[in-house]
Amino acid sequence: MNFAVYRDLLRIRSVRRLLLVGMIARFPHSAAGVLLTLHVVQTLDRGYAEAGAVAAVVTIGIAVGAPWRGRRIDSAGLRRALVPSVVAEAVIWSVAPHLSYQWLLVAALVGGLFTLPAFSVIRQALGVLVDGNRRRTAFTLDAITTEVVFMAGPAVGVVLATQVSTVLGLTLVGIATASAGLFLMWFNPPTRSEQLPDAVTVAAVTVAASAPAGLNEAAADLIGAGDAGPQERRSGSPLRRGVLRVLPWLTVPLVMVMVTAAGAGLLLSGSEVGIVAALEQTGNESQLGLVFVAWCAASVVGGLVYGALHRPVPPSLLLLGMAVLTLPMGFAETTLSLALLSIPAGLLCAPVLSAASEKVADLVAEDRRGEAMGWYGSALTSGVALGAPIAGLVIDAVGPWGGFTVVGVVGALIGVAGFLARDLGRRAPDTAGASR
Repeated sequence: MNFAVYRDLLRIRSVRRLLLVGMIARFPHSAAGVLLTLHVVQTLDRGYAEAGAVAAVVTIGIAVGAPWRGRRIDSAGLRRALVPSVVAEAVIWSVAPHLSYQWLLVAALVGGLFTLPAFSVIRQALGVLVDGNRRRTAFTLDAITTEVVFMAGPAVGVVLATQVSTVLGLTLVGIATASAGLFLMWFNPPTRSEQLPDAVTVAAVTVAASAPAGLNEAAADLIGAGDAGPQERRSGSPLRRGVLRVLPWLTVPLVMVMVTAAGAGLLLSGSEVGIVAALEQTGNESQLGLVFVAWCAASVVGGLVYGALHRPVPPSLLLLGMAVLTLPMGFAETTLSLALLSIPAGLLCAPVLSAASEKVADLVAEDRRGEAMGWYGSALTSGVALGAPIAGLVIDAVGPWGGFTVVGVVGALIGVAGFLARDLGRRAPDTAGASR
């Protein structure tokens, strides 16, 4: 374990600037969720179920739009691909607060479709700027900065909603996000290696040339295992051939990474609902911030440790650990005990997301990585959309402990399945070679 890697990485000006741009670009939308909920409940005088429907519509829009936005980045370049998002963010979120509930649902869907793809852009650019073990550290720093943003953003949203107005708050979210998009277009981080300065490209080649032979052989094996030849693409079921025609970069290991990401999203959103329900049951909902700070701070610490490791850990194994450590949260009876029990699971939050992002970057070629990162974002978002209602249904039936239990069990099953599939995938090339 070497924490000096953070110092070395942050000395790279382009990486340091990219992480800062990522924080700026993500901050407005980190406040949007609570602002939308309070706008529906307070300003429109609707129920929490209807507020949840608006959030679900936004999530669906993001999940559908992310792959398309990523493909557009791959084909047209970053600046041209971000123009629709910049325009839509400014217009939709300036108009939406003045609409009736029914039209707000429509605006929320369109807004989700055209959401600024800050998450996938930052990850894609980091995958180009750094490689090898430094990539793990870079993705970990990205996950940590995201945690910090999502600790501060909702708090700012609550202040705007309660002290000013939800209408102004949502309008500011749109303007701020559009401004962040313009800043991202100006900065224009590289999404392909050929966009790097010559000095950086030479350094990358030098690192690759000086890498241990075993590492280069492992990389070659990985590329060979993930790139099906023409004969392999002609074989298999019609469904598989059709999928490969549309998504030629899709492999079984990558599918398992996507499923793991969905499991992480489900676990996180379900745990969040469980935390809220547990505190409401004891009448301590005003102490919600204490639990969330402990949970997120643990994620930051866990991310720092994971980013300093010399070897990667499979994301499926990290998900399994986080799921198992989530189960004890159901036994909490006080705010303090819930905060303390959230720490072990929180320690693995940032590492899971970092490991999954790193795996996507390793498995997909640069010219299709934007689309792949878009699908990765969709998988994570879909898991988030599923986790809250699943946990909510069980909480309504048996209590808060049931919410932690159901998402913990589902997350653990996904982690086990992903780890077993990874092991099978590792043996597959040898088996195929033996049969020939």
